[in-house]
Amino acid sequence: MIDTEEFYKYLISKKLDFFAGVPDSLLKNLCACIKANTKTDHNIIAANEGNAIAMAAGYHIASGNYGVVYMQNSGIGNAVNPLLSLVDEEVYSIPMLLIVGWRGEPGTKDEPQHVKQGKVTIELFKTMGIETIILDENYKSQIDYCYNYMKENNKPIAVIIKKGLFSNYKIDMPENNYQIKREEALETILKCLDKDDFVVSTTGKTSREIFEIRERDNEEHSNDFLTVGSMGHTSSIALGMSIGCDKNIYCIDGDGSFIMHMGSFAIIPSVASKNFKYILINNGAHESVGGQPTVAFNINVKDTLLSLGFKNVYTAYTKEDIEKYMKNLKYDKLQALVVYTKLGSREDLGRPTISPVDNKKSMMKKLNK
Repeated sequence: MIDTEEFYKYLISKKLDFFAGVPDSLLKNLCACIKANTKTDHNIIAANEGNAIAMAAGYHIASGNYGVVYMQNSGIGNAVNPLLSLVDEEVYSIPMLLIVGWRGEPGTKDEPQHVKQGKVTIELFKTMGIETIILDENYKSQIDYCYNYMKENNKPIAVIIKKGLFSNYKIDMPENNYQIKREEALETILKCLDKDDFVVSTTGKTSREIFEIRERDNEEHSNDFLTVGSMGHTSSIALGMSIGCDKNIYCIDGDGSFIMHMGSFAIIPSVASKNFKYILINNGAHESVGGQPTVAFNINVKDTLLSLGFKNVYTAYTKEDIEKYMKNLKYDKLQALVVYTKLGSREDLGRPTISPVDNKKSMMKKLNK
């Protein structure tokens, strides 16, 4: 195990002091240490991993120093374009240090959405011409190697982080004064739905809580598409479903997901039909991967959605608010509901016991009755 603070200090000693990225559960202790010890403008929690690559590129161009980009390996997909068309040695040849959490590492047990990504992580970097190093307790010599490699080759290099590599570092979860937790909000939302209404829920704890609410209430799962991976694409999945059927499709999104691919909301109002319903659960944090803050509380989400073409955007802070506005959502076109919740989830929160494929099949069967 690596002492998280000592690792951070060693990065700083090498002038690796500009960080950008998207938090990851395997990197949560490192991310917490970076946040606690780095100036705000030198640790930017990006909308997505591609944005972080671009920021590190700009920082290097302006300063000559090397940026550090952190991400989960599932975020490689968002990073591929700028890695190949911006920083590659055949384009602008820009060095940076990539710190990548290895979810789905072969030989370890992980969730279905991480298995394939884990198998191909090293090979993906190899295909892109990016050297990888699996970080271990000899990290000082490894970071020295990475630094010299960037200096000599003017190209990125990636260090791969296995589960449990970093020591615990106290995480200061962002606090807010909102009244209800996400699970309470979800319970209320689901109770407001009819038996022929369908849900597309975002990745992480939102989908896990919806699954357990259905289990507890002895309800079937065929009305819920639990988006276990592909963060940020929940709204687009729901849009496609709403076009493909005449049932009400309720997208239950999270603030991190909303921000990650916000561009999709410029498209949705131009094509969405009456049966597309959007609900955003906003707790201002990437809670599922350690609680790092998002910028969602700095955004006027209501005005943003209205400016993009939504007809009405309702704001809820209580169960009573949710019940009131869910009625409005049901019948009118381009309606959205933003629910503000406090942080926190049950310690015994489980995970779906139905495979993603079976989840898809059961929903398709019900949709096509």
